[in-house]
Amino acid sequence: MYYYKKLITLLIMLYSILSYAHSYEKDTLQGDFTYRLKAKLNRQMDYIHEELFSLQVSNNRAFFTSVQSLKRDSVIENSLQTTKNPDGSISLSLAGVSVPKTRFLSTIVQSNENVQYFQLAGMSLLTYKQPVMNGWKLINESKIINTLHCKKAELSYRGRNWMAWYSTEIPFPYGPYKFGGLPGLIITIADETGDFDFELVKSVPSAALKGKPVKINKRRYTEAIETTQPKLEQALKTARENTAAVLASYGTTILKGQEIVRQREREQKQNLAYDNPIELEK
Repeated sequence: MYYYKKLITLLIMLYSILSYAHSYEKDTLQGDFTYRLKAKLNRQMDYIHEELFSLQVSNNRAFFTSVQSLKRDSVIENSLQTTKNPDGSISLSLAGVSVPKTRFLSTIVQSNENVQYFQLAGMSLLTYKQPVMNGWKLINESKIINTLHCKKAELSYRGRNWMAWYSTEIPFPYGPYKFGGLPGLIITIADETGDFDFELVKSVPSAALKGKPVKINKRRYTEAIETTQPKLEQALKTARENTAAVLASYGTTILKGQEIVRQREREQKQNLAYDNPIELEK
């Protein structure tokens, strides 16, 4: 697993080099929220993974991604050292630098028209679109969550039944992951099994956002190749299986490449049977 993670890190570093850095869309922040996810990602284990996610709301859309992923981008762009070797290959180095780790490398952009999912597969940024969620059942129940008056809503989505609490006091029709389309910001949402639970844990006061841009690197959601969700997931699988070959094609030398690939294949087969994805049905 160690070598596989190093390969994925190198792929992301190489993509950062080839794309333009520090380029941000000129969206002005209207809301800046942080959610904590508690998730059981492996059905065989009792371990509950916790991770923070950022939801940044602009004038007409919202961006959702892992906080660790954003930190990872920043560390790689600011600390990566590259050297072109005499044979034309590229040496990458993050010597002495700790790169933040995350299992969530995607960026999700919500708007009134659709939900768009972006993720890097190999060296290609891929994207697919889905309609805004409209199957919500509004429930005549309310409660106070962290001083906010919240209302209840329920949704069946991709094999899981979800219960959300949203607040019209924060009039943004967005929420964590792909969840949106309610008449207020989603404050908490969890599936009925308790395997996935998102909770709003931080909100930046609107006065502190005045004039500030969305802090999402533009390369995460522009110039992507449009595809479908099944094809994107197949591309991710293929990229994982051919990581060493992809790096080699870009002139990057990976020692013990074959050993890494074989180790990754063994781990994938072991984990696949117990994987617990947020979307059970596609």
